[in-house]
Amino acid sequence: MSNTSGREIIVVGGGIGGVAMALALAKRGLRSRVLEKAPEFGEIGYGIQQGPNAYRMLDWLGVMKALEPQAVFTKNMILIDALTDKELTRISCGPAFHQRFGAPYTVVHRRDLHGALLDACRQRDEISLHTSKELVDFTDRGTSVIARFADGSEYEGAALIGADGLRSRAREIVIGDGPPRPAGHVTYRGVVPFDQIKDQSHFDDMVIWIGPNLHFVQYRLRGGTVMNNVATVVSGKFARGERENYGGPDELTEVFSRTTPHVQEMLSYVGKDKNWMLHDRDPLPGWTRGNVTLLGDAAHPTLQYLAQGACMAIEDAVVLAAKLEKAGKDVNAALLAYEKERYLRAIRVPITARIFGEIIHCDGGARDLRNHLMAQRTPDTTWEVDWLYKGIEVPA
Repeated sequence: MSNTSGREIIVVGGGIGGVAMALALAKRGLRSRVLEKAPEFGEIGYGIQQGPNAYRMLDWLGVMKALEPQAVFTKNMILIDALTDKELTRISCGPAFHQRFGAPYTVVHRRDLHGALLDACRQRDEISLHTSKELVDFTDRGTSVIARFADGSEYEGAALIGADGLRSRAREIVIGDGPPRPAGHVTYRGVVPFDQIKDQSHFDDMVIWIGPNLHFVQYRLRGGTVMNNVATVVSGKFARGERENYGGPDELTEVFSRTTPHVQEMLSYVGKDKNWMLHDRDPLPGWTRGNVTLLGDAAHPTLQYLAQGACMAIEDAVVLAAKLEKAGKDVNAALLAYEKERYLRAIRVPITARIFGEIIHCDGGARDLRNHLMAQRTPDTTWEVDWLYKGIEVPA
């Protein structure tokens, strides 16, 4: 057993990555203290897609049994041209998919996933949970790390893991590469009762209508009782240099005006009073400094186009816990080994997500070529996602 077993690990951030980290450590017999900035634990957002790579990790963490009643098992992932309503291609997520990747493709509500992880953490004596703890700074003493918080409290641990998201204070200290990069993409979301959805032809599918500078995603959540709807536009205002007030409801309507009446009608399913301006960062190494490292969005944030942000954080947690279990006296070596193992896979996701975003949002000749190539695929074609969904094995 690692020498860290007698000293807790400090986890900054109580989102999906942070609580998954704590649970993974507990599964390895290691104690942790999770310190969340907000006054209570919770997740902001709507639906989340769990590729089979994440499903296997969550199953090892022991939360899938509790989560499955709220999950929807996706039958197909379908791309449809938003200008014609013509299906372009699909991936079947049936038995062959399950056998190839060792797990199904599921979709859940973010709060259900976070809640299942948090409930599991609360059942473990190895985990302490705290709220209203905003990280200010830390001191790495070589044999331990002391973290200081805005309320004046301090905590000491064998290591500090920054799981504090896109605007990570831990990253600011460790890497210091400034604020995240705005992508100029703006998302509107809405969850409505399933019986209010007029077109129910894609009952258990995850469908994306794609078009020039836009896409619309739809799939069911919470045991199939509600439909998750996500509309995204690539802002022309942002592209023209307007960095303020871009991507508003007027621009949403304007960009979608080229789509079919069916697609435009679906905009009524999303709320117009709130939107999310998407950001990521240019991938960088150097997540680790001494006995401090970064995890999830703090280390490698990504745009939404592979639906892998939370999945990568969960993979990070499982790998990092295994490295810390075997750390011996050299915690830094364990953290560096974690970064080395995760680095190329983790940064491949945001780089590929940017490319996929360009593919689904293209117009003109690029759109014509995309549609032509997609029409040649079969539902059992998976080479584009093999590297992603085959994922990693749970470390011994």
